[in-house]
Amino acid sequence: MRDSAAMSQNTLTEKENSAVTVLKRAIELDNDSRFQSSLVCYQEGIDLLLQVLKATKDDTKKVHFRQKIENYMNRAEQIKKYLDKQKEEGKYHEQIKIPEDATGFSYEKLFKPYLDPFVTEVWVEDPYIRHVHQNGGNSQQSSSLEEIKQSLQSYGVTLEVNYSPSIHDREIRFNNGWMIKIGRGLDYFKKTQGRFSIGYCDFDLRQCHETTVDIFHIKHTKNS
Repeated sequence: MRDSAAMSQNTLTEKENSAVTVLKRAIELDNDSRFQSSLVCYQEGIDLLLQVLKATKDDTKKVHFRQKIENYMNRAEQIKKYLDKQKEEGKYHEQIKIPEDATGFSYEKLFKPYLDPFVTEVWVEDPYIRHVHQNGGNSQQSSSLEEIKQSLQSYGVTLEVNYSPSIHDREIRFNNGWMIKIGRGLDYFKKTQGRFSIGYCDFDLRQCHETTVDIFHIKHTKNS
């Protein structure tokens, strides 16, 4: 029983530490005016704190956690109302500047705040999908994209590829209204030295080229 109790306390401490880390990130994003990303972190942090509160036996700590949760929930609600208003008026614009050699900007980190259960379609426009870490020549490009298409089908995802001789824009659009424009397109990662280099598989650890990411929200999206 003692070992079980100790493990339970360790788990509780880990959850509390995770909540602190996520909420600290939420505050940093909030201060940088990256409100959609901060809202996601606030929500994740609040959920972790609620789990900690539920498992906590100490009454003094319970009061402390309840106050923290209330404060974070109030801020999250303020951000949500602001975002809803900006989106309704078509005024939402967020900008992220990725410095040269920066890390921590994986596709997951960049796109996750804008993905929700309502996303069923994604349109990607990029005029330069050519390099080895994207694709090679035309033949290799077609072969690679076909391989991706077949692989996605096993997950119930349909990939449609269209070529255009005149496309110049770089943007990713979700059918929940979010539109993301990246100055360098999806090719903002630097090539690693080899397959066993840090960052080869984990893109959060891979260095980036300097670029700017602009995020907008539009009420109606269409495949055009």
